[in-house]
Amino acid sequence: MNNKIYISCFLILSLILFKSCKKDNFIAKEDTQFKTVPYNLEVKPWYPQLKLPTDNPLTEEGVLLGRMLFYDPIISGDSTLSCSGCHRQNLGFGDSRRFSVGITGQVGTRTSMPLFNLMWSNKFFWDGRAKTLKEQILLPIAAHDEMNLNIYDAVQKLKNSPLYLNLIKKAFNTTNVEPIHIQKSIEQFLVTILSFNSPIDKLWGRTDTLNVISASALRGLNIFMTPIESGGADCFHCHSNIPFLGNTSASGVMSNNGLSSVHHDKGFGNITGRIEDEGKFKIPSLRNIAATAPYMHDGRFATLEDVIDFYSTKIKLDSPNLDINILSHGKQLNLTSQQKEDLVEFLKTLTDTEYLNNSKYKTPF
Repeated sequence: MNNKIYISCFLILSLILFKSCKKDNFIAKEDTQFKTVPYNLEVKPWYPQLKLPTDNPLTEEGVLLGRMLFYDPIISGDSTLSCSGCHRQNLGFGDSRRFSVGITGQVGTRTSMPLFNLMWSNKFFWDGRAKTLKEQILLPIAAHDEMNLNIYDAVQKLKNSPLYLNLIKKAFNTTNVEPIHIQKSIEQFLVTILSFNSPIDKLWGRTDTLNVISASALRGLNIFMTPIESGGADCFHCHSNIPFLGNTSASGVMSNNGLSSVHHDKGFGNITGRIEDEGKFKIPSLRNIAATAPYMHDGRFATLEDVIDFYSTKIKLDSPNLDINILSHGKQLNLTSQQKEDLVEFLKTLTDTEYLNNSKYKTPF
């Protein structure tokens, strides 16, 4: 009798183990067959060479996950603020407020930077404190005056979400969520946000320029590109590399453009600890500048006209660590009213309406 019981137990146990092995084999087979769809990032012939992340290939699944996390407030402390709360597409993925407001009601000290063409940059934030896009992604999530959420608490929120567990499985073939999955997916989405279709882009190689930009804007372009000694505004020395105006200089160059005689915000100097870096901030791209007000790191100027007025007569020439391009001529531009108007008209031609309205960048919800 006992032998029969032992034999029965053995058979039942063997059946259980057999089924378990079959299940494990089936799961393993699924894992080995894991496949994502490569994301087709349209790169036009006139783009500069694109520096895609080698450790994070773009996939349809990864970009979708990143897009959802960018627009979902789930990765903030009280689930009320998403990345898009301070980076709005119609504003060039910037913020119309001078200073953005975090979930605790704290007001920041700098204006939000626009988001586009980010893979040409090697420093992020106004003070350049992040060297990579992946690093940049985590900092606003943890910042107390922004999203105010420990990254591991953000991970736990995603682990508790069947929706995101499924999406992470599809994108990265794991249900063991880690901070790197948040970083990589949002990086993938941000990398796809490109802006190279403004009127000024359409100008290159054409002779019928007045059918592309106005006579005033064309005069503004000439003022922009002409040195001071020749009667221009000398803008191109800091906002260089036409036809994409600012992407090379904005890749990581820090500069003091003479906003203040005393550096209350030390900017890049806070990061390096060097006196010679105090008052320096990242040179921004001028693309979509008409859509990204307010201007400067502290949002002190509400309009493009205010900016041009500053460069015309209000630069603090005694500012410590003043940019060499300004220091070398050592005087105000003193632009005429017509020159100011033409410069503003030229800056408006840098607006890429396709980028501002591209459905691929809009909320997926």
